[in-house]
Amino acid sequence: MSAATTRSRTPDRLCAEAVDLARAAAEEAAAPGVVGEHAGLVSEGDRVATHYFECKELGYRGWRWAVTVARASRAKIVTLDEVVLLPGPDALLAPEWVPWSERLRPGDMGPGDLLPTDAEDLRLEPGFSGEDEPAPNAAVSHDMAELVEAEDAEVTAGVPANLPIAPTRGSIAAIAEELGMRRARILSRYGLHSAADRWEETYGPKTAMAQAAPASCVSCGFLSPIGGSLGQAFGVCANEFSPADGRVVSLSYGCGGHSEAAVMPTPPRPAPPVIDETRVDHFPLRPSPDSGSVPVTADETSAELGHS
Repeated sequence: MSAATTRSRTPDRLCAEAVDLARAAAEEAAAPGVVGEHAGLVSEGDRVATHYFECKELGYRGWRWAVTVARASRAKIVTLDEVVLLPGPDALLAPEWVPWSERLRPGDMGPGDLLPTDAEDLRLEPGFSGEDEPAPNAAVSHDMAELVEAEDAEVTAGVPANLPIAPTRGSIAAIAEELGMRRARILSRYGLHSAADRWEETYGPKTAMAQAAPASCVSCGFLSPIGGSLGQAFGVCANEFSPADGRVVSLSYGCGGHSEAAVMPTPPRPAPPVIDETRVDHFPLRPSPDSGSVPVTADETSAELGHS
């Protein structure tokens, strides 16, 4: 171990004694009443030392005010170097900062919010603008010229963007327009697979609802098909009583609202009333005199009360 290293680990005497200078500098930089007791001294090198003071400010538990002082060679005056607030060994630190693009979760965007898409978003890829060269296997490519002549096919030279008139039906531009590929960017294979995995996890065959369903959505009358390659595995549920109403569901998904799960029985209709018009029932307006429990008397005034 060199002599210089030994000297650097031993605090300079004058720098170690400059506690009042360090405290005054910390109190000037901090708010009143925030600087606490002296918490130690660390030698930073030859004639350079750092004094630590406790921080009493709310929200900075375990932090310390660090005041570094120094002394020039052969000088007896200690000068101030810097004052900073540093976390201690048991300091309460804020979590690591995460960009907003990584903090964003599905459902966080509300009305009026704008979600800009990164130019290098892996979920998207450039669409067909008509300005690019055709694919090598396209009918208008140079590589296919010999095959075109051999088959006596008439092909217009140049890309559709250079044509003097609008592309007609059957051209590359018209087909791209029908397939929805004339947008600036379209869904890439990675974005397509990510969406398929996400929908499969939410409304797929492994969910509890699908496991208890009487049949899958592929045979349900409420399933609305979708176009494109996703239509081979997904559709849109149109059953208002289903938990997946209006959602993209896997063809292997299912629920109790399947159109063919059960047929509602027709409620029984009551029988029509039967009226016998050939017989007349006589209903006397007064009861028979001998129908009561009290014997009949000649004088009705002497009859006991309560007889029927």
